[in-house]
Amino acid sequence: MCNNHKNITTRVLSVPSAKAPFEQTIMERRDLRPDDVLIDIKYCGICHSDIHNAHNDFGSGVFPMVPGHEIAGIVTAIGSEVTKFAVGDRVGVGCFVDSCGECEFCLRGEEQFCKKGVVVVFNSVGYDGKLTYGGYSQKIVVKDKFVVRIPDGLDLAVASPLLCAGITTYSPMKHWNVGPGKKVAIVGMGGLGHLAVQFAHTMGAEVTVLSQTMNKKEEVFGFGADYYYATSDTAYVYNFRRSEEILGECISTKNFEIA
Repeated sequence: MCNNHKNITTRVLSVPSAKAPFEQTIMERRDLRPDDVLIDIKYCGICHSDIHNAHNDFGSGVFPMVPGHEIAGIVTAIGSEVTKFAVGDRVGVGCFVDSCGECEFCLRGEEQFCKKGVVVVFNSVGYDGKLTYGGYSQKIVVKDKFVVRIPDGLDLAVASPLLCAGITTYSPMKHWNVGPGKKVAIVGMGGLGHLAVQFAHTMGAEVTVLSQTMNKKEEVFGFGADYYYATSDTAYVYNFRRSEEILGECISTKNFEIA
């Protein structure tokens, strides 16, 4: 079923200026192009990079801004050339929404290195010259290539953070062939760390977690870790002198003082 949707208006949570409170406003999404998907957003995760951008910590913020890049929802309309999705499908959108699709990086599935410049889901200028607005919204229009299907058995609320925190931790583990016989250490048990532990455990690796205190011991072992050390305990340095092959750093750099 293909739909020609025009004048798509939606409610959004926007930031009028750096560090200002969010405001509920109305904005227009672009008309559906032949390869576009219109999504009714059900959930959007809160990533710390959303906060950084809303505070203009990177100095590149354009306001008003609509953050959000861990988007999960339902397809409500598709462009005339879309074949991978249908109305009613459960889908997700992550950080990127467009790339040239022609350079060597795009052709091998590494759109983040696109020579023309990858288009980010919010606070980014698209190839049409217009600013992008993210998932703190009820609706979003996205090119079908940058939409992923979410399995029926996976709750949309649970799927949402996998679209940033999940892929951020899964991708390097896949790249470095994490699996049985490998030893993985995860530094930090926050938004990324708790997913990294589960991925490494499920892949069959031996998993060690380093956190500032022992307060998260129950959660750490519940997620599948084999060892847990508190970096505030100087004795941990001795205990940790094992041959970890892969180190996953899941904390802010200002707290990266583990030895």
